[in-house]
Amino acid sequence: MESSMAKFLPFSILLTFLATIALMSLCPPLAAAADGDGSIHELLREHGLPAGLVPKTVESFDLDRESGLLEVRLDGPCYAMYDELAYFDQVVRGNLSYGALRGVEGFSQEELFLWLPVKGILVSDPSSGVILFDIGGLAHKQLSLSLFEEPPYCQPVVRQVVGEGLVGRRGGFPARR
Repeated sequence: MESSMAKFLPFSILLTFLATIALMSLCPPLAAAADGDGSIHELLREHGLPAGLVPKTVESFDLDRESGLLEVRLDGPCYAMYDELAYFDQVVRGNLSYGALRGVEGFSQEELFLWLPVKGILVSDPSSGVILFDIGGLAHKQLSLSLFEEPPYCQPVVRQVVGEGLVGRRGGFPARR
């Protein structure tokens, strides 16, 4: 009886192990929450995109790994400065894949005093040092990847750099799409 118990024990351990793996695969992934370490920024880097595509004011984010839908929630709508002034809605969405964020919603860029939506972002060759923005589906704009290395500060009031100081100006939010 003791020898049959010894043969049965490894099988029960294997069965328990397989049942645990099966249950884990059925559970949906937990929504990732932005904490102090900037985990959304790490997620972007893991997908071949610069961390500075979203500002530091990220409250939380969700990524549906099956569809690639990324939803980023900020503390509130805000403005950030890259090469040009950018505006973020409180919620920014897009389809994340390696080196690309497509179907972007909630992110606009000021171009010649007009607010145009950013529809897509692409880094096809990181060694080129260039990132490509689809602006409103009308034009493509190439910018230096170095502009997006660090997440920018994002303010509810437009900030404009003048010399070495900052001058605040109230700005209307871009028209809703």
